[in-house]
Amino acid sequence: MKPKVDADVDALRDGARNLLLRCAGARPGESLLILHEDPELGYFGEGLAGAVADVAGALGLRTTLMPAPFQAEAASLDAAQAAAVAGHDHALFLARAGDQLRFRTMPPGSRPVVSYVLDRQTLASAFGRADYAAFVALKTCFDALFADAGEIRATCPLGTDIRGRAPRQAGKAGPADVSVKRFPMSVFAPLDAQGFEGQVAVARLLVGTGSRYYEPYGLPLASPLSARISGGRLLGWAGEAGEVARAEAHYAHVAGLFGIDGGVVHSWHAGIHPGCAFAGSAHEAYGRWSGSAFGNPRLLHFHTCGAYAPGEICWNVVDPTITVDGSVIFDRGRIIVDAVPGARSILDASPDVAALFAAPDPRIGLEDAP
Repeated sequence: MKPKVDADVDALRDGARNLLLRCAGARPGESLLILHEDPELGYFGEGLAGAVADVAGALGLRTTLMPAPFQAEAASLDAAQAAAVAGHDHALFLARAGDQLRFRTMPPGSRPVVSYVLDRQTLASAFGRADYAAFVALKTCFDALFADAGEIRATCPLGTDIRGRAPRQAGKAGPADVSVKRFPMSVFAPLDAQGFEGQVAVARLLVGTGSRYYEPYGLPLASPLSARISGGRLLGWAGEAGEVARAEAHYAHVAGLFGIDGGVVHSWHAGIHPGCAFAGSAHEAYGRWSGSAFGNPRLLHFHTCGAYAPGEICWNVVDPTITVDGSVIFDRGRIIVDAVPGARSILDASPDVAALFAAPDPRIGLEDAP
């Protein structure tokens, strides 16, 4: 399914300026490298790289466009890409390589950005235009809240119920966050799953994480499954016997492909961007869905299958309720702004962001699934 390419010109320009100025921090006279994937592959939309390059030029940036061929496994940049990234002030990935390498070390001195805006329409939407700096500030508020929490609990209407706290090591913030900037900023830092136990209701599908690509990348579930977890491990599944068998076979298959520990439950986090939306069905485009929908607050996801971030199989919890020391922070997929210390003042200073929280986009691409 190819994404549409039509978008309001002024809104598209605003989204690109948000990306280049507020996120990348680019200034006139600096250089920008745009690594872009072939839109014929159906992931990044036609005309997106050109639209960003046009705005970059108007802002006075010296811009280079460089193809970045898709690789199912991308452990590092190739020599030409690394040299180009190192030779520019800024590097923007409109390619899956940026997502695949987001936990890797980039060339010294580089300032890479990976885009989770996948087409012109989305860049022109509220997701692309809402003040990037405000969401960075909001992420900081969430991270501080979870870091200081005595008990964190997550539940959902299908039966998720986990509780615990994120274990901390002296001088460390928790599981690895990314080594590149993300645009838009749409999740809080992952919480180490070792400190949590309980059951996770996995809704609708098992899907890849954007780390490596394999077949089948998505496994639709005819009915929800419940995963028991403790100490960062998957202890077992409950649910309809046939679906349990399919899930176990899928984990064995993926773990076997890469020689990894399929029983690891590494970390989890939820979306914090009410403008993040996915039109259509996740089942039409598992890769695009996994790479873009996760920022919606209606989705909480776990990184599993592999003792590293982000693992290879993602669990998605729909409409989570998250409490911190008894205070409700998320209520069935909706963020309670006043329960997050510091968040209200950020929204007061950013009317466009406040408007998103007042009327969040509910589309997560799972509306037509079981």
